[in-house]
Amino acid sequence: MTKTGILLVGHGSKKAYNKDLITKTAEIIAQKHPEFIVRCGFMEFNEPTIRESLDSFRQEDVDSIAVVPLFLARGVHIDEDIPGIIGLAPGQKRGIFALNGKEVPLVYADPIGPNPLLADLMMENARAALDLI
Repeated sequence: MTKTGILLVGHGSKKAYNKDLITKTAEIIAQKHPEFIVRCGFMEFNEPTIRESLDSFRQEDVDSIAVVPLFLARGVHIDEDIPGIIGLAPGQKRGIFALNGKEVPLVYADPIGPNPLLADLMMENARAALDLI
């Protein structure tokens, strides 16, 4: 049975907790959505790299891949670096990924951006901090 691949992309950091945030988020997505095969990859400092994780889908039976950056806003990595790594031109959102003798659609998601869920999370953090007073 084919599934959709999700590649969650993080920046990467020399601080272990930053890698943990991405890997644990990928694990949560995989647990909540077993119909997807979820991987994570990093721009720099951590492994697996974006390319390594994308290539790992070659061992899976996927019919499409969504590359989803866990970034808040647009920047050089979002607009240029990541698209280049996954074989897209800047500004391009759709492409093809050669996978085990077939070509599957590859799509590139936007960063989080302004989102009511993010605002709710920030208010939750603010309330938790205010409880310390």
